[in-house]
Amino acid sequence: MKIMCVGMNYSEHNKELENTLVLPEEPVIFMKPDSAILKNGKPFFIPDFAERFDYETEIVVRINKMGKSVPKRFAHRYYDAVTVGIDFTARDFQRRLRDKGLPWELSKGFDGSAILGEWVPIEEVEDVQNISFHLEIDGKVVQSGCTKDMLFGVDELIAYVSRFCTLKTGDLLFTGTSAGVGPVHVNEHLEGFLGDRKVLAFNVK
Repeated sequence: MKIMCVGMNYSEHNKELENTLVLPEEPVIFMKPDSAILKNGKPFFIPDFAERFDYETEIVVRINKMGKSVPKRFAHRYYDAVTVGIDFTARDFQRRLRDKGLPWELSKGFDGSAILGEWVPIEEVEDVQNISFHLEIDGKVVQSGCTKDMLFGVDELIAYVSRFCTLKTGDLLFTGTSAGVGPVHVNEHLEGFLGDRKVLAFNVK
């Protein structure tokens, strides 16, 4: 299985990172290895190769069938569940790599960097393009968003990535983060919500 991730998919997040409004003409795609997955409430251990690790809360879509060059109008047939996930980023390491013009996958794809919550069947979601989600740290809301604000919607993303990579059952699509990303610290407790439903909870060690 593979983890496909979308960068710069919420305009306000792009603005907070770049200090200006950046609107990509096409989806920005990067990958994480399957060793990045962390689930079942296991703790996130802060690695020692960087100083700052930022949470990026987003909706994750689970692919349920094989597909290649999927038309947008049929894309809804290729996923069966959603959840809240966190794309952890070694922010200072990422900036050093980008400043040198180097690939920055290591700042995103390290072990434990793809946090997954409990899956919610797509039948329980009224509209995949109107899902509210938020993250709490120690009971305080630190990030919130709604999929209606995506620059590229879920079906459009599936159609796009399937032009390049064959979708397979069990693949994951991290659909991008909203504004409000920030660092985590040892002993914090994180909880992710799909609407009012808590689907994610873990500790930082």
